[in-house]
Amino acid sequence: MQVTVNVNGRDHTREVEPRTLLVHFLRDDLGLTGTHWGCDTSNCGACVVLMDGEPAKSCTVLAATAAGHEIRTVEGLEVDGVLDPVQQGFTEEHGLQCGFCTAGMMLTARALLDSVPDPTSLTDAEIRDAISGQICRCTGYATIVRSIRWAAEHPKEEQPA
Repeated sequence: MQVTVNVNGRDHTREVEPRTLLVHFLRDDLGLTGTHWGCDTSNCGACVVLMDGEPAKSCTVLAATAAGHEIRTVEGLEVDGVLDPVQQGFTEEHGLQCGFCTAGMMLTARALLDSVPDPTSLTDAEIRDAISGQICRCTGYATIVRSIRWAAEHPKEEQPA
């Protein structure tokens, strides 16, 4: 079947099998390999993308179901060579080690920061709750929470060009 999916602001039309998962569409058909395919059971969260601004595990979404929705991958965070504050925060606060969960964590963080009027008011517990659907086996989450806090305190407008 033919599907058109808007990914990172661009429509992409491809011929796919009806059972094609969004994670495979992104990685195999579009070459966007920042979205990782992890556990294959929707438990790890490595495959998280934003679907209409909300975190979605792309291993549970059919590509055909994504048609008509806006999908944002980790590749869509950086714009015109400028890192998103979340990406910068993960750099500044060492929020990654192996990097496998990082893309999903960053997208979940972006959705969280976009969902609250004053992201600086978020507590560590609220940040931890937001990322609770994702597994990180390397960091113990402390640096990830610090990374998200850094991004909350450095909104997009303040980022260097």
